[in-house]
Amino acid sequence: MLMQEFRYFLVAVQFLTRIAIKPFENFDASWLDRSAKYFPLVGALVGVIGGTVIVAATPFLPQPLPMLFGLAAAIAVTGAFHEDGLADTADGLGGGQTREQRLEIMKDSRIGTYGTIALVTMLAIKATAMMQIGPIQMIFAFIAAHAAARLASVIAMRLMDYAGDRDAAKAKPLATEITGRELAIAVALGILPGFLLLSFATLTVSLIVAALAAAVVARKAQKLIGGYTGDILGAIEQVFETAFLVAAAAVIAGPG
Repeated sequence: MLMQEFRYFLVAVQFLTRIAIKPFENFDASWLDRSAKYFPLVGALVGVIGGTVIVAATPFLPQPLPMLFGLAAAIAVTGAFHEDGLADTADGLGGGQTREQRLEIMKDSRIGTYGTIALVTMLAIKATAMMQIGPIQMIFAFIAAHAAARLASVIAMRLMDYAGDRDAAKAKPLATEITGRELAIAVALGILPGFLLLSFATLTVSLIVAALAAAVVARKAQKLIGGYTGDILGAIEQVFETAFLVAAAAVIAGPG
C-alpha cells in the first residue's frame, strides 16, 4: 500500500518535472489519475528547489539576482511545463474565433503575440511581488504558492469537463478522474505548506485572491472551449501562483 502510494508520488514527479525517475515496470495509465493528489506536494518540492537557489545565491549576489535565479530554477526543473500552458492558452483563447480554432491554436507549438505578452507579464509580476518582501518570507511565499497553485489545477480537473480530444490526451497522458478522497488529500497537501510557513492572514488572503483569479481563467475556458485541457490547467496554475504571490506581498509589505 505505502509502496504503491510512493510510486504514485514518483509518477507525479515524473509528470510535472524534469527530475530523472527510473522507468516504471508494468506501468498502468490509471496511475496518473491516482498520482494527481500528490501534485501539490510536487509543487512544494519545486518551490523548495527554487527557494534553495535563492538561499544559496543570496550571500554572493545582490537582490534581485538571487530571486531571479530562484524563479529560473523553478522553471528549469519543470521544463517550463506550466508556462507553456499559459502561453498556449493565451494564444488560443485570445486569437481563436471558434472553439475548434482555439483548440487548434493551443495545439500549435509556436508561441504567438498573446502568449508572449502573457509570459512576460506574469514573470514580471511574480518578480516584482517577491521583491517587496524579505528573503525568508519571499522563500516561504514561493513554496506555499507553488503547492497551492498545483492544488488549483487538481480542483479544476475535478470540477470542469475535459474539452480536448481524449484520444490525443492518451498519447500525451493527462489525469482526468480524481475521487473525492484524493481531492481531499490534494487540498491538505496544497494548503499545508502555507499553513506552516505563512501567517494565517497572509495565507487566507492569498488563497482567496488567487482562487478568484484562477476562477476567472476557468470560467473563460468553460465558456470558450467547454472545459479544460492540459494547457488550461497550466494557465490556471500560473495565474493562481502569480496572484498568490501578489496578495502575499500586499499583506506582508503593505501598500506603497
